[in-house]
Amino acid sequence: MDKLKNKVAIITGASKGIGASIARYFAAEGAKVIVNYASSKEDADKVVQSITENDGTAVPVQGDVSKESDVARILEETKKAFGSLDILVNNAGIYQYAPIEQVSTESFHQQFNINVLGSLLMIQASLQLFGDKGGNIINISSGVSKTPLPTGSVYSATKAALDAITVSLSKEFSGRNIRINSILPGGVETEGSRSAGFIGTEAEKNLIAHTPLGRIGQPEDIAKAVVFIASDDAAWITGEMISVSGGIYGL
Repeated sequence: MDKLKNKVAIITGASKGIGASIARYFAAEGAKVIVNYASSKEDADKVVQSITENDGTAVPVQGDVSKESDVARILEETKKAFGSLDILVNNAGIYQYAPIEQVSTESFHQQFNINVLGSLLMIQASLQLFGDKGGNIINISSGVSKTPLPTGSVYSATKAALDAITVSLSKEFSGRNIRINSILPGGVETEGSRSAGFIGTEAEKNLIAHTPLGRIGQPEDIAKAVVFIASDDAAWITGEMISVSGGIYGL
């Protein structure tokens, strides 16, 4: 298992859910992983422990990606720990579903600051560590960037913006050996979807009914796809929006 042997990767928002699974799968494939977290230190430490117990290499680094000073520290800690950077996975994100009448200025800026600005700041900073050798950027978007759901107007907009950034930068990076792609998960069972009360509801049953593969996704379903895009197996893929959703349709 060495698809990512000796690669250095930052996974933002890696203390739980999809991010934690990506960190574990990257480490299992030989990557040296920065497990970024904003506030869940205990969970991040558990992810790192699970990696090191399986002979992997990982370091927890706190940082709010929407803050420039924190982003600078994340990259500095990466350089201090591993000397360089090969892969950035922009996974940190927040979602808030609410009717349009209840959308607030605060919730708008919170979602755009983390989901969009945070990704841009991480990309900007990562370019310095990529250097002349190039690098690989993977944005964790969402299926709702293409098929927005009711009460998800702001969240869907942040993910559509992230996809636009992916396509634009894939062209801007021409000749620099930097690949950038978006992964668009469908419904995934995570701590977040469970705590939000989604799992076990009629809404979940409706989602599964519109999913040809007949189940809700698991974090490892997304992690395995991210490993592929991060590896040399995907060396000819950039600027793409790749759905990992069980074929969901019609919502």
